[in-house]
Amino acid sequence: MFKKFQHKEDVSGVTQLKSSVQRGIRAKILEQYPAIADYINHIMPKKDALVVVKCKEHIEILSVNQDLLFFRQRDGPYLPSLRLLHQCKIMYPFMMTRQQVDRGAIRFILSGANIMCPGLTSPGAKMVPAEQDKPVAIMAEGKEHALAIGVMKMSSEDIQSKNKGIGVDNIHYLNDGLWQMKQLER
Repeated sequence: MFKKFQHKEDVSGVTQLKSSVQRGIRAKILEQYPAIADYINHIMPKKDALVVVKCKEHIEILSVNQDLLFFRQRDGPYLPSLRLLHQCKIMYPFMMTRQQVDRGAIRFILSGANIMCPGLTSPGAKMVPAEQDKPVAIMAEGKEHALAIGVMKMSSEDIQSKNKGIGVDNIHYLNDGLWQMKQLER
């Protein structure tokens, strides 16, 4: 999604949202990620303006204080940015289900490849039960922070039994266009 993303070319508009719309978005995010209920005021303070960045391909990025927090395509689920998952001190690793790949998959994932089933079932990988179409954080063997955000293409049971094909769609990964954007530039 963000492999060839360029801020100057792909961003079509930046809009500050009304407080009623902000409440609705907060409610949707809490519905998707109930584990962050105690931290939502720290992630998205009520008094700070929530800005939506509209991009090509119907992508919306939510920003507070110029920090890019969540994104979604069309009316899909809100996915956290890797910068949100990596926030120091108050890390939110419990926000999403975490799937771990083996060391051999790291370089492929960092170049934008999808996560294949063998990368999730080999020694060094750890798979947590997850349903199809569920957003997940992709961790790597021996690494502390997430290296990608993806969506399960198959359930974890199907991945385990078939062990062939794409297991997780790689949506956002370290050093892609969204990661390079860092902060919202107006």
